[in-house]
Amino acid sequence: MDLSHMQENYTVVLGTFALIVVLYYISFFYKTTATPPKAGGAWPIIGHFKVFNGPDLPHVTLSSMADRYGPIFTVRLGIRNILVVSNWEIVKDIFTTHDVIVSDRPSYIATKILGKNGASFSFTPYGPYWRGMRKIISQELLSNSRLNKLKHVQVFELENSIKNMHELWREKKDEQGKVLVEMKKWFGELNMNIILKMVAGKRYTRGESEDQEEMMSCREVIREWLHYLGLFLLADALPFLGWLDFSGYKKKKKMKRVTRELDSMLGKLLEEHRRKRSYGKAAEVKDFMDVMTKIVEDDDIAGFNADTIIKATCESLIAGSADTTTTMLTWTLSLLLNNSYALRKAQEELDTQVGKNRQVNETDIQNLVYLQAVVKETLRLYPATFLNPPRAFTKDCTIAGYHVPKGTWVIVNTWKLHRDPKIWSDPCEFRPERFLSANHMGLDVKWTNFDLIPFGVGRRRCPGIGLASQILHMVLATLLQNFDFSIPNDALIDMSATPGLTNAKATSLEVLVSSRLNATI
Repeated sequence: MDLSHMQENYTVVLGTFALIVVLYYISFFYKTTATPPKAGGAWPIIGHFKVFNGPDLPHVTLSSMADRYGPIFTVRLGIRNILVVSNWEIVKDIFTTHDVIVSDRPSYIATKILGKNGASFSFTPYGPYWRGMRKIISQELLSNSRLNKLKHVQVFELENSIKNMHELWREKKDEQGKVLVEMKKWFGELNMNIILKMVAGKRYTRGESEDQEEMMSCREVIREWLHYLGLFLLADALPFLGWLDFSGYKKKKKMKRVTRELDSMLGKLLEEHRRKRSYGKAAEVKDFMDVMTKIVEDDDIAGFNADTIIKATCESLIAGSADTTTTMLTWTLSLLLNNSYALRKAQEELDTQVGKNRQVNETDIQNLVYLQAVVKETLRLYPATFLNPPRAFTKDCTIAGYHVPKGTWVIVNTWKLHRDPKIWSDPCEFRPERFLSANHMGLDVKWTNFDLIPFGVGRRRCPGIGLASQILHMVLATLLQNFDFSIPNDALIDMSATPGLTNAKATSLEVLVSSRLNATI
């Protein structure tokens, strides 16, 4: 081969190599700078603000958008970009591979006011303060050992509420042996007493007018607290134009009023604990506030004084736990009433496994496989929170091949994810039997399966999964064993939901109740 041919071949090889290098870098650049699909319909300046404040609940609108743009897309809340995800594989990638990067909570007006400027562990930024509070809560209230020590609280309150229901039935039953009961209220009072007693050593006595008024006031202010935490104001989208938002100004005033009321309630409880401690009258089995007053004594932790930290932490625990368990139990009974075959099947299982001559107890739950399936199916269709509270990316990241810049918020549409037809057959139907089939029998709700995440995912998932599971199963089993339920006029239960951080049943749940046990407690 002569020299000219060698030079020609060398030029070809060099040119080919250069082309490969250029194409590689072009493909690499494209891969890492491609952005997720952007949802259309944004308004000038405010973007998709109306999605979160419109007539339809946000999870419904975002689900419709997912049908159009796919399981990962972005919406714009004024100057802020929000990544919306509704696919379990993408969720798994985000909250395993990149979990630390998305463990921050974005700060918006509601969390600042209602979360005491970051003192509440639910809304404080990810860091040493959050990790410290989470550790205290996990060890001193929600660990298995602590739940076992405090189990008598659940037992007493449930027995007491069931007894009161029997008394009401005996006193006011009609000719058909039925009495009308508002079950959402019944669930709310039961759960409030359980959580209040565990956290702050307080309970309200049924029948005492003063206690009933205080209970009602406490439940109402907690519902408002959770409602406002799910709202974005115009100033969240456009901080520089917040002064123009008169509606937002009024809502901020309401948020501050709710904060004052809750602070006053928790302040009184904390004062009682400190007084008892100073007199040496601490209870033998300490509640969580007792523990907190002993652990948190420094008046400068992350810029907060001890009283603020204790009140903010207890406030989050009481509001979150009492409301979410009430919400989930209300949805469960509503679904059973709308699907009477499942109600009968759950009661038949109780009759077979437990019988009617003794009360169901905790050891029976493992044998009530259909009842467990009912709970799972309810948590699939109606988790307490349809949209996971937003997180924020603290670094640039690549998700599903898309570049996601630092500062982007991320919201998981749990409601949409739980209805994925690729995972669930007849996804909108209430079918507890699906959890008894080979495909879904092994699924649990403890964040080991990313296609069923009613308690959230990642480091900031709900820490009270164990407590919620205990209450849900025991209350449901005890109710269905003791009473028969039916709907007045055989109408279907309204399943519309409220907006907010949690999504409760929007209307009351009035049902006809009759006793079904041979011997009552």
